[in-house]
Amino acid sequence: MLRCESLTKTYSSGGRDLTVVKNISFSLEPGGFLAIVGPSGSGKTTLLGLLAGLDRPTSGTVTLDGDALDQLGEDARARIRGEKVGFVFQSFQLIPTLTALENVQVPLELRGIDGRRRAEELLERVGLGGRGHHYPAQLSGGEQQRVALARAFSNQPKVLFADEPTGNLDARTGATVVELMGELNRDSGTTIVLVTHDPDLASRARRTIRLADGAVVSDTAA
Repeated sequence: MLRCESLTKTYSSGGRDLTVVKNISFSLEPGGFLAIVGPSGSGKTTLLGLLAGLDRPTSGTVTLDGDALDQLGEDARARIRGEKVGFVFQSFQLIPTLTALENVQVPLELRGIDGRRRAEELLERVGLGGRGHHYPAQLSGGEQQRVALARAFSNQPKVLFADEPTGNLDARTGATVVELMGELNRDSGTTIVLVTHDPDLASRARRTIRLADGAVVSDTAA
């Protein structure tokens, strides 16, 4: 489902080069649940962006469900993200003027699909069946992240990328969100790539890759 080979990302600033992802290679099978861990500045978020097609590598390849992302332009990568990828971020990124139900429907509506029934089913699945008509400001942080999780699964993505999805939540609520991710992974077969600094949350994944200074220092299966 996901493969990268010799993946490298270098930024140039003020006449100096900074390589933040260094020659990373691995593959992930369909339905896998991978955690990427490491200290701040280790390259986790940059790697996630490369794997998701949000950015292009300086060198190396990224293939997502048969599509060579590193060889495609932004429009083509955006189309693939809309069709095959879901995202969950630390900051929730819900649209404040839309209800929870409407937020979950957005990815489907962008594809011209009436997603009301699926949105209702997903909100029920994450324990918010009775909160669909509430706006983000009327929901707790944990509830907002569960809405974001439902939205990420609304278009039945092949891969879900989650970047520190529990960073703004207390430990108990964060654990609940990651548990829901695991349940949705098992039920739908969606491949999950989770970036986190929390080893307890990472332990819920079936495989963990640890980064340090932009390079892989360990790759272990649970």
